[in-house]
Amino acid sequence: MYIHQLKGWPSFSWDTEAIHVRLGEVRHRQGRILGLMSSAGFKLQENAVLDTLTLDVSKSSEIEGVKLNTDQVRSSIARRLGIELAGAVPIDRNVDGVVEMMLDATQRYSTNLTANRIYDWHAALFPTGRSGMHKITVAAWRTPEAGPMQVVSGAMGKEKIHFEAPKAELVSAEMDSFLNWFNAAPTIDLVLKAAIAHLWFVTIHPFDDGNGRIARAITDMQLARADGTSQRFYSMSAQILQEKATYYNMLEQTQKGDLDITRWLSWFLDCLFHAMDHTEETFSAVVKRTQFWEKNREVLFNSRQQYMVSVLLDEFYGKLTSTKWAKMTKSSPDTALRDIQDLIEKGILEKETGGGRNTSYSLIRTQG
Repeated sequence: MYIHQLKGWPSFSWDTEAIHVRLGEVRHRQGRILGLMSSAGFKLQENAVLDTLTLDVSKSSEIEGVKLNTDQVRSSIARRLGIELAGAVPIDRNVDGVVEMMLDATQRYSTNLTANRIYDWHAALFPTGRSGMHKITVAAWRTPEAGPMQVVSGAMGKEKIHFEAPKAELVSAEMDSFLNWFNAAPTIDLVLKAAIAHLWFVTIHPFDDGNGRIARAITDMQLARADGTSQRFYSMSAQILQEKATYYNMLEQTQKGDLDITRWLSWFLDCLFHAMDHTEETFSAVVKRTQFWEKNREVLFNSRQQYMVSVLLDEFYGKLTSTKWAKMTKSSPDTALRDIQDLIEKGILEKETGGGRNTSYSLIRTQG
């Protein structure tokens, strides 16, 4: 039997003593992060939010095996939030849809969650009415015709079944119960409510596809309520991706257990605590980028140069050569060399020691 088949479902219980220390640590860390960001300038806050949301959207999809173009995700978020972004790129509608869902969840976190609102999220995720090559029911709960809903992970042909969700005939009533609870005035800590909301929604699995991404959007929505702000400075989805195997194992164990979800809550709090580890790294990177563009606001960059400098300011692996520049900007070798030489003359790039055919370049230290 699965937990949704147990008498008493969905009346969860847990050992408060077993989780209260970690919950306190998470809450303390949330306060520190919000304090750090509130002391930063508006531009730094804006860029930190952009970085975090880009990470969150990209990694939430990657958990499901969907790789989104990070530049498109970033450009879509910046456009929707009115953030000026150097090197913005054209955006596919499937990327725009995922961003639309996540921003609706986090920017309108205080607005009630309704079935129609979740339907809109689902429609945004699947604008063609298909998941891959398969036609699915969009913007409506799954139907009995689709057969049993099994939650699986793993590559095609090597899937592992973690649990089976409630029958389609029960989904509407199950979702009514969930939404009434989610929108009701909280009687427990809001971080714990986020953990329970994630588990409860995933258990129901109300759609043919997209349940994981919507569950994480709901989680982020509730965490925004816990923070009391739409500004996101840590990514739960990025941490879940790092702990993907543990995540699915914990889901499976919880689904096959009883209604005492202490272990699930403990795992969730640990995952959230570790998600916050990256906040200082994100902030440091944001400061570095913001200071660079502020210092060089009078320097003229063409679109290729803007893009490549942005890459160098983020995470560029290996050595930058003119060949890499040409490949990454889809330009000719001569154009790449002219771009690089121009930035050297402007004091942005410098030649690294060595040379010959494998001459490499880097940002001047005071620029990075």
